[in-house]
Amino acid sequence: MMKRAMSGRAAAAAIGTLVVVLVLLAGWWWLRGPGPTAFADGGGGVRSGERGSDPTGAPASLAQSSLVARGEYLARAADCKVCHTARGGVDYAGGLPIVLPFGTLYSTNITPDVKTGIGAYSDAEFLAALRHGVRRDGARLYPAMPFPSYTYLTDADALAIKAFLFSLAPVAAPARDNTVAFPFDQRWGIGLWSFLFSADARFEPNPSQSAQWNRGAYVAEALAHCGECHTPRNLAFALDNRKKFAGALVGGWRAYNITADATTGVGAWSDAELLSYLRTGHASGRGTAAGPMGEAVDESFRYLTEEDLKALVVYLRTVPAMASPDLPATLASAAPASHRENVAAEDPRGKAIFAGACASCHDWTGTSAITPLATLTGVRAVNDPGATNVVQVVISGVQRTAPEGAVAMPAFGGSYSDAEIAAVSNYVTARFGRQGSSLTAKDVSRLRRQVTP
Repeated sequence: MMKRAMSGRAAAAAIGTLVVVLVLLAGWWWLRGPGPTAFADGGGGVRSGERGSDPTGAPASLAQSSLVARGEYLARAADCKVCHTARGGVDYAGGLPIVLPFGTLYSTNITPDVKTGIGAYSDAEFLAALRHGVRRDGARLYPAMPFPSYTYLTDADALAIKAFLFSLAPVAAPARDNTVAFPFDQRWGIGLWSFLFSADARFEPNPSQSAQWNRGAYVAEALAHCGECHTPRNLAFALDNRKKFAGALVGGWRAYNITADATTGVGAWSDAELLSYLRTGHASGRGTAAGPMGEAVDESFRYLTEEDLKALVVYLRTVPAMASPDLPATLASAAPASHRENVAAEDPRGKAIFAGACASCHDWTGTSAITPLATLTGVRAVNDPGATNVVQVVISGVQRTAPEGAVAMPAFGGSYSDAEIAAVSNYVTARFGRQGSSLTAKDVSRLRRQVTP
C-alpha cells in the first residue's frame, strides 16, 4: 500500500511538473510572438525572373566598390554613428548616454583602438558582438545595442562593416560606467533574455515577394532596425511584432505609427512624401523630423541610394494597418491669423511664451512664412494630445543638416521652467492641433529626465 501511495505521489508530481513546463513554454511562445516579417505571405512560388536574387549586401551601384566603401554604406544604413558618438564627441568613440527606466547606459568606443575600442576583435568576436550581443570578454551587451535586429545581417555584410570601422583612426576613449539598478545590472540575465527572445538567424528572402520587397525588408529589419523604435515592446521588453510598427515611446520621444493605417499611420502618405521624409526629414503637409528620427535621417537615410529608399517604401506599404487609438483620425487645419481670441483652456503663460519665442518663425497660423520646415499645420506631433515630442523639441531644440537647408530651432530647456514648458506645449497643441494637451510641470520633468541622465 505504501509503495502504491508513493508511486501515486510521484506520478502526480511528474504530471504537475509537466503542466508547469507546458505553461511556461506556452507563455514564452506567446511573449516571443511572430518574427518581424511573419505578416507577409510566405507561400507560393518564386516570381518569374527573380530566382536567386540576393537582397543582402550593398546596393548594385556599389557592387564594384572596395570592401571598406561597401562597409561604410552598410554602417550608415545601420545607423552606427548616431548611437556611438557622444554630443560634441569624436565619431564612433562612444560615450552617448542612453537613458532607460532602470538606469543609464553609455555607448562604447567602436573605433579600432586596441585598448579601449574594438581593435583587438577578431572576425568571430565582432560577429558575436554585433549579432549575439556578446563582448570579446564574454560579457553580455544590453539590447539597447540592437543585436536582435542585427542578427539578420549576413556574415559578409557584418564583416564589411567591421572593415570600415577598422579603417577609422583609433581613438583612446575608455568606456563610461553604466548606472543601472539591480537586478538589471546582472548581465547574466541578458544571456537568458537573448536565448528566449533573440532569433539568432540570418535574413531569409521570402520567395513569394518581389526582389524589391525583399531588399526593403532587409534594409528595414536587419540594417535600419526600424522596429527597435517603432514597434511596441511586450512584458519582457522584447519587440511585440503582433503590433508591428504601430508606434512606441523610446528614450523620451514618441516614434509614431508607420503601418499602412490611413489615419494614424502612413497609409495616406504618397510614395513621394515618404521618400522625401526619409531623404530629407521633411514632407510638405506632413511634418519635419526631429529628435532620434531627425538624427536617423541626417546620419543614415539621407545616404541611402534611391533604389534602397524605394525598396524600403515598398516594404512599408505591406505592413498591416494598425490604428493608434490615442491619436486623432483627422489633423487640424491652419489656425486663424488672429490670436486675440483665447483657445480652449488657455494658459496665459503659454500664449505669452509663444508670442515672445515662437510666433516669429511658426506664425500665429502655424504655417511658417520663413520655411516650410517650421510649419506646424498638419504635423502629427502637434496633433498628439500627449504632446511628448512637442515638449522634447521645446526642451532640446532642433539642430539638423537637412539637404534642403539647415534646420535650427534653439533649445529652451534651460530658459524656461517645467511649468512654463508645459504651458507653451499645451497652448501649441490646443491652437494648432486637433486636441489640446493637459501637461503639468511634473509631466515635463519626467520627460526631461528620460533624455538627460
